[in-house]
Amino acid sequence: MKIFVTRRIPGDYLSLLKKEGHEIEVFSEDRPIKSEELVLKVKGVDGLLSLLTDRVDADLMDAAGPQLKVISNYAVGFDNIDLKAASDRGIVVCNTPCDEVNEAVAEHTWALILSLARRIVEADESVRRGGYKGWEPNIFLGTSLIGKTLGIIGLGRIGSMVARRAKGYNMKVLYNKHEPDKDAEKELGVVFSSLDDLLKVSDFVSLHVPLTDETRGMINIETLAKMKKGSFLINTARGPIVCEDALVKALDEGTLKGAALDVYENEPNIHPELLGKQNVVLTPHIASSTNEAREKMSQLAVEGLLHAFLGKKPLNMINPEIWNTRRK
Repeated sequence: MKIFVTRRIPGDYLSLLKKEGHEIEVFSEDRPIKSEELVLKVKGVDGLLSLLTDRVDADLMDAAGPQLKVISNYAVGFDNIDLKAASDRGIVVCNTPCDEVNEAVAEHTWALILSLARRIVEADESVRRGGYKGWEPNIFLGTSLIGKTLGIIGLGRIGSMVARRAKGYNMKVLYNKHEPDKDAEKELGVVFSSLDDLLKVSDFVSLHVPLTDETRGMINIETLAKMKKGSFLINTARGPIVCEDALVKALDEGTLKGAALDVYENEPNIHPELLGKQNVVLTPHIASSTNEAREKMSQLAVEGLLHAFLGKKPLNMINPEIWNTRRK
């Protein structure tokens, strides 16, 4: 089988495909592939290993040709793929969810929470500029986490891991999702809340929902206005969940005390006014960036291709309903 990989990935897992006799081409440049380049590269391939930066729509699938059987997405989210178009064409679609990724994102969420609360980035920059002249009682006063309220929007695997870590800070944890999760409440001590109530009382609000039509733009002028004055917003989920214009306004008006973002509304572009704010922490979409997580993602992405080509349903197949009618 002929496979195109849109970016070099960690580890040596692509060699497993070569050992099985598959022909592999990896995009050679260290940058996201352009859409016009991808259209040319996918022609005639049987499998595509894509990244979340690649838009895989119906036109691209048709450009590849009727022999395209599998799309393995090197990501947990798959909003970059037109899943309906793939299913309509009998194309198997896989992704790479795993505990290693979930733990990494939960850890990064807490790194951002702590950075905001204790003003780590501001303090670091001050020291590097020569601002440290000796101990002072009133510089970079932060916010203690002990006894504060953490609001988690989306209590899935990652949200649950974030909640579990809050126990160490004796925080009250509220959560919002479509239906109450009694098992999680019993295990984690979290409390179900309406979105409005969660926003009203939480000192820290962390987003852990997928990007869907329902969640796109859910943090906007209206919802930000409902947040507790002096609270913090953290987003390690998907950028378009937050309207950045509205976020800038909430920060300017003092509704929010700060924000930390790992993802952006129009990646890789970042709202220019966020770049200049001392009370905003920005990281370049690295929440899952640990050696353990990225290696496991490589393994799962390759296994999705291998298994599908061998006629074995991939463990992380997103559209399993088409397995019996898939392209062969």
